[in-house]
Parts: sequence; C-alpha cells; structure tokens
Amino acid sequence: MKFSIVIPVYNRPDEINSLIQSITNQSFKDLEVIVVEDGSDVSSEKTIDKFKKNINLKYYKKRNEGPGLARNYGSKFALGKWIIFLDSDCIIPVNYFDEINRFLRLNENVDFFGGPDRAHKNFTLLQKSINYSMTSMLTSGGIRGSKFSLDTFLPRSFNMGVKKKIFDQVKGFSSMRFGEDLDLSYRLISFGAKSQLIKKAFVYHQRRNDLKGFFKQIYSSGEARVILNRQHKGIFRIFHLFPSFFILFFVLIHFLLLFKIDYDLIKLIQIIYGFYFVLIFIESSILNKNPIIGLLSIVTTFIQFLSYGIGYLRSTIKVYL
Repeated sequence: MKFSIVIPVYNRPDEINSLIQSITNQSFKDLEVIVVEDGSDVSSEKTIDKFKKNINLKYYKKRNEGPGLARNYGSKFALGKWIIFLDSDCIIPVNYFDEINRFLRLNENVDFFGGPDRAHKNFTLLQKSINYSMTSMLTSGGIRGSKFSLDTFLPRSFNMGVKKKIFDQVKGFSSMRFGEDLDLSYRLISFGAKSQLIKKAFVYHQRRNDLKGFFKQIYSSGEARVILNRQHKGIFRIFHLFPSFFILFFVLIHFLLLFKIDYDLIKLIQIIYGFYFVLIFIESSILNKNPIIGLLSIVTTFIQFLSYGIGYLRSTIKVYL
C-alpha cells in the first residue's frame, strides 16, 4: 500500500461526506483512508459507514485534543509508505492521487510535500472571496503555493504528505491547536527532510462560510505565528508584521482625524489604502470573473489583516512582555 490518507474531523459530517465521495471517485486505488473523530458533538460515523463498502476506510474516535494530535492518533494505524493529510473541509479533484504518484516516481529524493488550494465553482461567493484573500500574492504573499511567493513554500496540513518513516522519527505533530502544521514543516526541515510543492496536486478548500468564524481562525493563526517565531530560530520574516502595521496605521488615521492633526499625512495614508483595495477588487474580480466577489474580497481581506494583526500583537505582548 502506497498512501494512507489521514483525516481529522470535528463536527463536520457534511464536509467529510464531500471529501470521502471525492476520494471514492479516484482512479488511483492503492490507498487506505483513516478518519479520526476528534471528540465531535455532531458525529460523522453514519456518514463514514456508507462508504466502507466502496473503499478501504477505517474510522476511530478519540477525545478532543485538537487536529494535530488527532492526525498523530490516526497515523498509528497507517500501513502506507506515505501518509497524506487532508482537512475534512477539502474536496480533491479526480486526478489528485495520480498527480502525486506521478510526481513521486520522478522525484524519489522527496521526503514530504504539499499542494495548493483553490475555490470550487460551486462554493459560495463568500467562500470564494475568503479563498482569494488567503491565497493571493497581494494579500498573503503567495506563500500557499502561488506562482510568485515572498517566501519558501511550506506544506500545510490541509494538503500535505510525509513519508511515514520520517513522520514517526520527528514524532509527528505537536500539541499546538493552531500552527501545528507549520511547526511540523519547520521540524522536518531541521531534521534534514526535503520538501517539494506539487502544484498539480491541489485541493478545493471549503473555507468557513461566515465572517465571524473566519475572523477567529485567522486571529488564532496570528497568535500562533509569534509562538512559531520564538520556537524556531531564523524563520521570522518582515512580512509577518504587515497585518499588524496595516491595523496600526488604520488606527492612526482615526486618531489623527479625531484630533484634527496633519491632514496631509491622513490624505497620503488614505490614498495608499484606497489604491491597495482597488487592486484587490480588480484582481479578485478578474480571477473570479465576478465583481461581487471582488467587492467581498475587500471585506475579507480587511478582516484577514485585522484578525491576524490583532492576534499577532496580542500574542507578542503575552509572549515577550
């Protein structure tokens, strides 16, 4: 058996249904699927059971400890040479495993890999807007697998594969509830493992369909980034501070307006912000072929920067002060 697919799930029976269905549609069959219910209040067991006659599918339950430890738990039962981690809110295209298998046959020195994420045509307008904000070069620096990127690509657990032998040697994911996938990538690199981006092995990522949930998710990512920067020497990048600067300057504008100070500086900052959001609108509208998504992308980008920036600043204060 070549691939063991490990999927943690927490209160998402509908999403896991879509993912497992997309796995059954694959032409590549040399795999097993391991689903770990991470202490959910809404069980996915009935959803999982209906697929067991079609594919090699195992289902386990455990108490809630977060996605990283749920993946570790599922990996103990893995029999494949490779463990592939997918999030329960993803859908894979029909050639997903074929693309991975083809790439690994041509690149035998790879120890772990990742792929990008996209928005499916059937996603809601808000999901497509959030996907744009999470993946665009203008918003996240293209670090999730875009053609142009500000930094080295690091596999993330929504779409990530690791040789089981090496995964066991680095003792899997840490107990971090957020940022645990980046932590694993950094530890794998320190261990000497070689990583690659497989651009054709993309997934459709069904991101949260409400702004409150999106805010909480990105806020936690901002908090985790500070912890990661402290735990792993040399990984800090100046663009980690951009969302915090974005929020601080936004507050500065309103402070200057409140006290009627330096209108020239206010105008300059407003022009910069306005120009940036116009670029967001234009690029998102073109990529998604929908100006409504372009407008929503302005909102989701602002929320992304606001939540990440606040999370980063609050975590900085907690960790260092």
